[in-house]
Amino acid sequence: MGTVKALLGFLVIIACVYAGFQIVPPELTNYSFQDDLKNVAMMGGSNVHTTDQELIDAVIKKAQEHQITLAPENVTVQRIGSPGALAVYLAAEYSVPVSLPGYSFTLHFTPTSGNRGF
Repeated sequence: MGTVKALLGFLVIIACVYAGFQIVPPELTNYSFQDDLKNVAMMGGSNVHTTDQELIDAVIKKAQEHQITLAPENVTVQRIGSPGALAVYLAAEYSVPVSLPGYSFTLHFTPTSGNRGF
């Protein structure tokens, strides 16, 4: 009986490690992509001549660098502030499918360039 419990425990640990290897990489990619969004928003906010389409193109380019498939309609650009002190808020929305043996699901991500408010 003790051998069966040990084997079952070992299989549970292996399953958790396998699931971690499937889930953690998209999470880390999202974290890195969110950091890039902040940089794009900072650069876009500092240049008043940058258009919304240029910002969308920059976000899509950064997404491609992270192997993220992102459509232009999944990117939100919002300009905040007065003409002398502009800030740019960027948001994106994408999903990553995860397949585990016997179970599949989708991770939904909504990285943003900053705080949504207080």
